[in-house]
Amino acid sequence: MRKPVFILLLFLISNLTFGQQLPLYSQYLYNKFLINPAVAGSDGYTSVNLTAREQWVGYYGAPRTFSFSMQTRMLKRSYILKQTKIKKEVFRPKSDGKVGLGGYIFSDKNGLVQRTGFQVSYAYHIWLQNSTQLSLGLALTGYHYKINEKEINFEDPNEPWLNNNLRRGMFVPDLTFGAYLLNAKYSFGFSADQLFQVSSIIGDNAYKNFKMARHYYLFGSYNFSSGSYIEIQPSFLILMSEQLKPQADIGATYIYDQNFWAGLALRTSGALIANVGVKYENIFIGYAFDFSLQEIQRVTYGTHEITFALKFGDNARRYRWLNRY
Repeated sequence: MRKPVFILLLFLISNLTFGQQLPLYSQYLYNKFLINPAVAGSDGYTSVNLTAREQWVGYYGAPRTFSFSMQTRMLKRSYILKQTKIKKEVFRPKSDGKVGLGGYIFSDKNGLVQRTGFQVSYAYHIWLQNSTQLSLGLALTGYHYKINEKEINFEDPNEPWLNNNLRRGMFVPDLTFGAYLLNAKYSFGFSADQLFQVSSIIGDNAYKNFKMARHYYLFGSYNFSSGSYIEIQPSFLILMSEQLKPQADIGATYIYDQNFWAGLALRTSGALIANVGVKYENIFIGYAFDFSLQEIQRVTYGTHEITFALKFGDNARRYRWLNRY
């Protein structure tokens, strides 16, 4: 095997075995459903979301992630979790649907590793008080996991990687559990991903301990109001795998009239994240830029993430045909 490729493979195996195996988003606050199935239908809207993330632009083999998601709530009557600009009151009907459904498809490429798959989610929403909602969710995930053999050049025809499971590709089923607490002033969520911890033998004895490690997400935010239109929202996200290597995003977002937002966050693994977004009617557009504080920033143009979303559900007649639920 050529030396550069050999070094890359060693780096890859080290990260697959001991590091993060799942993509990390910078705009999770605007589509928490991607990291927590309990979020499906929690706000009463029907949402369609497209996210594209290019990490370390300009660096060959850097992570690249695309996802397309949709979520909704099976409502008995029109329901939107929203608030007035002055009294900050939350309105909801006396009877509402409790079931949320969602799903997404995704493609994630990281070096030689490629994951393409889907997730379908079921959520159940419970009112603890008049304005606080607890949601529990479960998701089934399936994806095709493989090594891109076109990126590898072997000199040894007996190299075990030529005939291992990852080169041929394998289908990986898994489960994700989530809990989500939502209020007009705050939100907190916890989720556990890759519950099955699927293991695979991908070559000779050196690789027999390869497995998909569980990942845990804990996030939260709180809204501080300043006047009728301005809000400041501090937030955090903590990600930890079975190898007990926690990573946190800590930041704050400025929100004006629910139509414009801008924020800044620090990622403890070594990055600054700036994000900005606008809303026009039922259209949401967001952009995030990650500036790495590590050496790799010298050879890249940073990390870019774009989110485009549509939200439907303000029409009171939209859910009449669901009265049977």
